[in-house]
Amino acid sequence: MDIVLFWYRRDLRDEDQRGLSRALRYARERGLCVLPVFIFDSDILGRLEDRDDARVSFLHRQVTQLAENRRGGFWMLKGRPVELWARILSGQLKADGQVGRVVAVFANEDYEPSAQARDEKVRELCERHGVEFHSFKDQVIFAKAEVQKDDGHPYTVFTPFSRKWRVRLAECSSELKPEECRRYESAYAPMQLEPVALSELGFVESSLSFPSTRVPTKILTEYAEQRNRPDRMGTSKLGVHLRFGTVSIRQLVAKAIELKAETWLNELIWREFFMQILWRFPSVVGQSFKPAYEQIRWLNDEAFFAAWCEGRTGVPIVDAGMRELNTTGFMHNRVRMIAASYLVKHGLVDWRWGEAYFARKLLDFELASNNGNWQWVAGCGCDAAPYFRIFNPDLQTKKFDPQFEYIKTWVPEWQASSYPQPYFDHALARQRALQAYAVVKER
Repeated sequence: MDIVLFWYRRDLRDEDQRGLSRALRYARERGLCVLPVFIFDSDILGRLEDRDDARVSFLHRQVTQLAENRRGGFWMLKGRPVELWARILSGQLKADGQVGRVVAVFANEDYEPSAQARDEKVRELCERHGVEFHSFKDQVIFAKAEVQKDDGHPYTVFTPFSRKWRVRLAECSSELKPEECRRYESAYAPMQLEPVALSELGFVESSLSFPSTRVPTKILTEYAEQRNRPDRMGTSKLGVHLRFGTVSIRQLVAKAIELKAETWLNELIWREFFMQILWRFPSVVGQSFKPAYEQIRWLNDEAFFAAWCEGRTGVPIVDAGMRELNTTGFMHNRVRMIAASYLVKHGLVDWRWGEAYFARKLLDFELASNNGNWQWVAGCGCDAAPYFRIFNPDLQTKKFDPQFEYIKTWVPEWQASSYPQPYFDHALARQRALQAYAVVKER
């Protein structure tokens, strides 16, 4: 029987999954069978610094679970995707038990520059071999230029983008319709394939725990009041699931609308805002959205940066956040802003250093949001916080951790004589930052 391959990437679920649904439907209508494939990208894995990287454990666990839940086969591969696809499409590489030829490849879209380049090469390979290549929107409600100004230009400020996003959703409510997968599952190829062990990828099982995909309704309905308090359980912690597609964005948006959880919905729209910025302006990977900010002379004190990474700056709220990150792979969003501001504005360390460290440590690392938020804090991004907004850590603590519960959890020695003095005096550091940023103001 001829084969349709569905290529899993950032969509690791088997229900309400657009590309998978379309592949199964396509195959059943034509008397074909679907073989899902996942490629552990050796280039990406090779760049990771930690052999116990929790995200690899999470990814491997989810892929293995999908394979075990599948009534048919599931093909796991390791290597460079374009090279593997060249071998697959030329018939040099086949799954055990595969008969017939590959007639179509289905996948969901990815909007990161490197992923776009990879997919274009695979599309070209498919065309060369007479194989259909189909891709679908799945990880967002609106992608690319679906939300833009009436004149066709992109939004670079969040508020008008969010207003147009909501208008578009009202006009296209069908975007929230779940995608059927199980009704077509008889189309899966009846193959039994051996899984790839985590050790074969060069990694060991992480000891970190992962949040559930189930979020208590109370967290969503009280999100506006609780989300800025790191001392409380007030956030959904769904970032890692959104990153790898183990939850459906359609279901989450529908839930937010049902519960009238407007502030939480706004966070989901922020995610799509940064994704369309990345798609429209891929140069933000490594460069300031506002070119003038490239003129800032960063001090880049390596000793201070190491102290920041390790949570020993002498500023309790910053150290608490960094220790939470290093221990759990998560940091509360309000504390992310405080810690990032302290690094960039107080320490005058290039925002790209902090962005890279978060990329290494965050379970929910996602390029568009990580980049967008770091540039927002540094003042160099689209819709950025003004360069003169410099968080006062003491005031932030009094406002968002008034009883020091969060600090006591992660920095129990914060009042002891052994605890270091703050790296910087806030008033002096603020003045120094304003002087450094003056080169931007003058341009």
